[in-house]
Amino acid sequence: MSNFMDRFGEIFAMLMSPLWNYPERMQKLSRFLMQCFAVMLVLGLLVWLGQRPVFTLKQIQIEPVVGQSLKHINKSMVKRQIAETVQGNFFSVRLEDVKRGFESMPWVRHANVRRVWPNGLIVSIEEQQAFGTWDGVDSNTLINKYGELFAGRVSEVPDGAKLIDFHGPEDAGREVTSLYERANNWFKPWGAEVVSLALTERYAWHIKLSNGMKVEFGRDEESSDKNLTEERVSRLLKYWPQVQERWANRVDVVDLRYANGFAVHLASASLKKSDLDGKKSELDRKS
Repeated sequence: MSNFMDRFGEIFAMLMSPLWNYPERMQKLSRFLMQCFAVMLVLGLLVWLGQRPVFTLKQIQIEPVVGQSLKHINKSMVKRQIAETVQGNFFSVRLEDVKRGFESMPWVRHANVRRVWPNGLIVSIEEQQAFGTWDGVDSNTLINKYGELFAGRVSEVPDGAKLIDFHGPEDAGREVTSLYERANNWFKPWGAEVVSLALTERYAWHIKLSNGMKVEFGRDEESSDKNLTEERVSRLLKYWPQVQERWANRVDVVDLRYANGFAVHLASASLKKSDLDGKKSELDRKS
């Protein structure tokens, strides 16, 4: 055993002898080791402090974003749910996980989470604001003004809120809200508003106005088609006084799918089909 130790000492002395012969290298090595020790000491102290009970999350404050009030969020219930799922303390909690947890709840559109010293979180919630129903009042799906679909029931919407009736493919939320804005502006001269809008898989669409009239637009997929649709609406508004003069308040459907005119359907059942065909052809010629 003594021979082994003697041999080990010789090898160690041979490896270290260059450092012993250079005091500057020894000083640099000493400083490096002291720095490593200081860093490890600080890290250990921080880990120890981070595990103290004072930093255990105890307060979760929920507040609305500026300009909103929380109408669909039960604060006490939400606090309990989040407190049961949040992992970590003030230092180790993952804010992104907390954010996702809140945003997975019904009626929460966005959540912003920040720490509050020494053991709290503040969560700012942007609540969903229902703009319309999606595929009927019984579908339990609503749409906001940004064209985003979310889970919600009409019964949860405050009384007196006006909801637009939207129909369309699941990925067409932004498209239908854009069409709604355009159509609503087009018919302002009539003092009418869009109350429902439906878009098919082939991008044919139609609306219903607050005056009870339905307007068919057909396809509206490319930019050229959109310009063409606006031209057809302008033609309708131009000749609408003549339509009203002939059939005042009797038109329930306007069909704008014609290239050089438009067709109207009269609500009166007493008109003969031949009379309607003649009036439709006359409108087409004038347009």
